[in-house]
Amino acid sequence: MSKTAQSVWDNCLKFIKDNIQPQAYKTWFEPIVAVKLTDKALSIQVPSKFFYEWLEEHYVKILKVALTKELGEHAKLVYIIKMENTYGNKQPFTEKIPSSNRTAVKSQDVDIPLNNKSPELRNPFVIPGIRNVKVESQLNPNYSFDNFLEGDSNRLARSAGLAVASKPGGTSFNPLLIFGGVGLGKTHLAHAIGVDIKDKYPEKTVLYISAEKFTQQYIDAVKKNNRNDFIHFYQIIDVLIIDDVQFLSGKTGTQDVFFHIFNHLHQNGKQVVLTSDKAPVDMQDIEQRLLSRFKWGLSAELQTPDFETRVSILKNKLYRDGVEMPEEIVEYVAKNIKSNVRELEGAIISLIAQSSFNKKEITLDLARIIVEKFVKNTKREVSIDYIQKVVSDYFQMDIDTLQSKTRKRHIVQARQLAMFFAKKFTKASLASIGSQIGKRDHATVLHACKTVDNLSSTDKQFRKYVEDITKKLSV
Repeated sequence: MSKTAQSVWDNCLKFIKDNIQPQAYKTWFEPIVAVKLTDKALSIQVPSKFFYEWLEEHYVKILKVALTKELGEHAKLVYIIKMENTYGNKQPFTEKIPSSNRTAVKSQDVDIPLNNKSPELRNPFVIPGIRNVKVESQLNPNYSFDNFLEGDSNRLARSAGLAVASKPGGTSFNPLLIFGGVGLGKTHLAHAIGVDIKDKYPEKTVLYISAEKFTQQYIDAVKKNNRNDFIHFYQIIDVLIIDDVQFLSGKTGTQDVFFHIFNHLHQNGKQVVLTSDKAPVDMQDIEQRLLSRFKWGLSAELQTPDFETRVSILKNKLYRDGVEMPEEIVEYVAKNIKSNVRELEGAIISLIAQSSFNKKEITLDLARIIVEKFVKNTKREVSIDYIQKVVSDYFQMDIDTLQSKTRKRHIVQARQLAMFFAKKFTKASLASIGSQIGKRDHATVLHACKTVDNLSSTDKQFRKYVEDITKKLSV
């Protein structure tokens, strides 16, 4: 039987899956597509240059062993990098590796030139009337990589952040977009990148700013007829870190000015780091030309930390505060507060405070009281698994049926409802929702949400489904 690219790659994946962590396999190998097999050379397509660099740095040995087993000792692996083309041509840009030439994406947009580098440049961060181009970074030195603990939930984002900090503007993940739900560490990681760059490259101009403050500065600049000065100021920045970029939604003027600033920085090899509570594909009311730029680099998701990571975070917090606490209490808190890091640390601070102020010993009973109050006051986060169970039970089918490929109308509607509620009740990206509900893509989830909205307004029975399931999920 002759070998095909897919059969060779499938066999390689079986070997790799047995030899690495499940999360690493899911992150780094599931997105790869086998393209072709020529003699002893297997061509695989990877989503970005960053992907290729990471595979070469961390998994080159296991890839070599797996491929040699399949194709013999003269086996070769050729990477094809899929790059998004944002200019209307339907064919994607591709780049074959190894190669010394990098495929260039040519910008057709007009950039505003940086003509004014005089000492009289207006700085929106200083008191009006004081002429000064020196830029204070606005970084919080308490947020560092040292106290941003690594786990499966944040490994990709943290590793990318370290790479950016080592070589700002010199990696293929520019911009770096870090996204995820509330309290998972987006702001912490953004500051850590900036702090590390300032330590390694003191001569670089690094600036952290929230998208809300950036917008307010722009409004003030327009009122004072200083729009060009505002743009010129931001174009002198070497590393621009913008927090909560989703705040730009619907603000067309601010988006337009940020678009020009981004273009200038990117074309001049400057680093841009962004954070958002949504993946680019889920952002509403952001211009397509800006969204396309967000996708040029790497989008890295911060997910809810697993139990082991939560324990490590708590132990690190206690160590930094010089507090000792029995292992069983740390594990109890970690087991019962799962939603995010901020709430986890908040619970441990409350526990220490109660013990200190009331001169009580920290016991498991005290921990139960604190955690119970904390969980009660915290809105319960509904998981995608739980949503699938509720929807499946409501329609009296099992989860496997819900996730199946069948096109039977009642099953399709149940699946669409599960996707709709996953988008409504969780912070997961559309791609993540689709992946967990039957391995669909983000476009399928988007279509499902629109279908549910349409049917809810036209079909009385379907509207009852939505109302009933909403009540069950809101309990």
